[in-house]
Amino acid sequence: MLGALGSLAAALWAGLRLRTVLLGAVTFLFIADFLKRRRPKNYPPGPWGLPFIGSFLQLGFEQPHLKLQQLVKKYGNLLSLQLGNLHSVTITGLPLIKEVLVHQEQHFLNRPITPFREHVLKKNGIIMSSGQTWKEQRRFVLTTLRNFGLGKKSLEERIQEEAHYLIEAIQEEKGQPFDPHFKINNAVSNIICSVTFGERFDYEDGQFQELLKGLDEVTYMQASMLCQLYNLFPWIMKFLPGPHKTLFRNWEKLKMFVHHMIEEHKRDWNPAEMRDFIDAYLKEIAKNSGNTSSTFHEENLICNTLDLFFAGTETTSITLCWALLYLAINPEIQEKVQAETDRVIGPSQQPSTADRERLPYTNAVIHEVQRMANIIPFNVPREVSADTTVAAYYLPKGTMIMTNLTALHRDPAEWATPDTFNPEHFLENGEFKKRESFLPFSIGKWACLGEQLARSELFIFLTSLMQKFTFRPPKNEKLSLQIRMGLTLSPVKHRLCAIPRGDDVGEG
Repeated sequence: MLGALGSLAAALWAGLRLRTVLLGAVTFLFIADFLKRRRPKNYPPGPWGLPFIGSFLQLGFEQPHLKLQQLVKKYGNLLSLQLGNLHSVTITGLPLIKEVLVHQEQHFLNRPITPFREHVLKKNGIIMSSGQTWKEQRRFVLTTLRNFGLGKKSLEERIQEEAHYLIEAIQEEKGQPFDPHFKINNAVSNIICSVTFGERFDYEDGQFQELLKGLDEVTYMQASMLCQLYNLFPWIMKFLPGPHKTLFRNWEKLKMFVHHMIEEHKRDWNPAEMRDFIDAYLKEIAKNSGNTSSTFHEENLICNTLDLFFAGTETTSITLCWALLYLAINPEIQEKVQAETDRVIGPSQQPSTADRERLPYTNAVIHEVQRMANIIPFNVPREVSADTTVAAYYLPKGTMIMTNLTALHRDPAEWATPDTFNPEHFLENGEFKKRESFLPFSIGKWACLGEQLARSELFIFLTSLMQKFTFRPPKNEKLSLQIRMGLTLSPVKHRLCAIPRGDDVGEG
């Protein structure tokens, strides 16, 4: 009897000790989280977040760029948000955006590295790298892209040739409903393929299709709730199943595809004859082989190539998809684009970038598509590299900076009809008008290095398609402007009919 009582007392004592330890651990975690989230003096205002997850629930996972605008109205143009372990500040309004991205850009040259990015690409590549890696890689990439045609007639001719292939692929649909996404993705991706791999891929190439589908999936999945939870709780999520594990596998497949292309290049590589970006990078690796501090290595080559694919494929192809969707929904605007194209270029001459100034309405339509689509609403984030002050608020080193492009591109003080697709926003007396509050490619040293390529692709592809087709909704189907949330804002899955314009293009 005494033994039993002793065992019971021991069990109770052990249980109490365990509860005490657990309670103490939880209390410690809450205190540590509170101290970590404690705002410095004179820090920008913002809502208080929940322990460990911060303000994620206030932003939500569906269209957070729209929910953010409500917080901006309440707290102001410098808005602080706690996103898990990340201290972030959102910048709203052109004066503050220019202050951060141009006038004080030396304090905002870093990129924040999330646990997800760290797991997949570490600190490699050009989009999210910082410091010496960013300087060396960006300089090399810009020089190499110029060597292989960026800004030259040769690359424009490749875009024109690819536009011809795209037209042929769409003609095969014979005016029947089809999903334009992957055909456009094929065409745009082939431009960056010609630069990185030295070749284009047929639209039926199975391996190429896998690459494009993989890019599409990682773009979409990376913004999902469970993948965002990985950024909040990586030490827990790495042991749990879910879409984040699928996303890791997809990234590995993409890296293996590029690795395979690199190995093929190595077999017949000639350092005296540079065929493409991979050849040039292999030469740079060889040149730096004895330098232990060099950032030129094969892992960076893989990450740079994937960054070029993302920046050079997804963003432009999604913008073109939005363009066709807006024109199908607004047939009167599509007719004006076709009329201008017919009058200036004609039905058979291939469009070139030299025609852009002669097609102000078409140019205005492309800009209006970019404004309304707003495919990267927070811009690519930056990180404060040294303690600084903006608009009298203190921003400590390590703070993540997001640019509120949604507010900028929908500002009623800047745009006559901010929520309506209206190409007149970019026209004045019939001539194209540049707008300072239009920043889809960002500004400053971190501005998109592919801006010139993207602008050429958007113009040549769209005008080429307008020459040959009229895009309409399928019969008895209503087109939607709903958004598919991912790293970019793309249209939800939809179908269009591409009606051949016939011999007399003026009749549409």
